[in-house]
Amino acid sequence: MKKLNILLIGGTKDASNITKHIKEKYDSYILTTTTTEYGSKLAIESGSDDTIAKPLLKDEFITLIETNEFNLLIDATHPYASHITQTTVSLSKLFNITYIRFERPPSNLDNVDTSRVHEVTSLDEAGKLIASDFTSGNVLHLAGANTMEAILKYVPVNRFYARILKVPKSLEKCKLLNVPEEHIIEMKGTSSLEENLKIIEETQASVIITKESGDIGGVINKINAANLKDIGVIMLKRPKIKDLNKKDIVSNLDELDEKINNYF
Repeated sequence: MKKLNILLIGGTKDASNITKHIKEKYDSYILTTTTTEYGSKLAIESGSDDTIAKPLLKDEFITLIETNEFNLLIDATHPYASHITQTTVSLSKLFNITYIRFERPPSNLDNVDTSRVHEVTSLDEAGKLIASDFTSGNVLHLAGANTMEAILKYVPVNRFYARILKVPKSLEKCKLLNVPEEHIIEMKGTSSLEENLKIIEETQASVIITKESGDIGGVINKINAANLKDIGVIMLKRPKIKDLNKKDIVSNLDELDEKINNYF
């Protein structure tokens, strides 16, 4: 097998796992792009050869690909980073680079009580639902710093609590949105059921907002905690990427190996 020259679009735990796995199994060079210094640090710790720690525009991706000899593009971004996935799909076609989308599977909720779960397809829909149906108690936002602004159009900031990674970019966003410091809860990996229960109690939340982020995002623990506290869950469904071919999607490392071995 020839050497893999990989452009990895990362910044997730999945991307870190992929990097470790590829470095253990294949002769490879990996350049990982992330949107934050924190993501870059994780990428380096996982074994990435180089990193770029800032959001890239499409033209910047084009320049990056033109000045490197990548033969594999792996998109391991968050399931909700739809604009990035759309861009990477188009770039792979433009440059005729082998493309693999690593997408964590959604959690199996068959054995979970979802009677308190309200599925929405947009943040606006989530905000409007809170404004109409959850007018008392507080809002516990577990859907990431980038989604806070849309919710705060409908929710007064004194009712709003957010659990986020305490990285400069996210804290700056909180400051710009006037989220009080005491309403910011530090996220340290996936929270257990007990941790979610504690946060719901401390914030006196009547509803939580989450994404359909799969097991790695701890969505089942969030729903179970909400059930035990008899509060609502607003779950943002995953966006659909119109140009993404199902055959290019893998959801675990075995499937990734199969693709790599088929292509190379």
